[in-house]
Amino acid sequence: MTGGPPAGRNRVGDVPALGGGARNWPAVLDALEGDVYEAEETLARGRAEEIAAWGRRSTDWIPPSNLGPLPDDLRERAARLLQHQLAVAEALVERITQSQKQRDVAARMSYAPTRPVASFIDRVL
Repeated sequence: MTGGPPAGRNRVGDVPALGGGARNWPAVLDALEGDVYEAEETLARGRAEEIAAWGRRSTDWIPPSNLGPLPDDLRERAARLLQHQLAVAEALVERITQSQKQRDVAARMSYAPTRPVASFIDRVL
């Protein structure tokens, strides 16, 4: 996992007002990269509730309608970003699944009936 976005990259939500077509694609990709780095940082911290919150996100990213097609010179960057997103998404799913399994086991253990405890009596013969 990385320590955050590279220097000079925008964070999530830092996409400037769009309207200039192809010149705004770099800003959009910067924002998406920031989102991926934020997810990685969440995984690195290992806090189950934060990781689960990523799994509960219900909205998909929809590219702004006024961007136009992705310029050819950004296709490789976008493809790398997509692969990075998919890898982080897979890691999130794995961690959420592990966390749920751990919670299920803990719940069964805490509510299970108590087992009889062996008793030993030391008698001198």
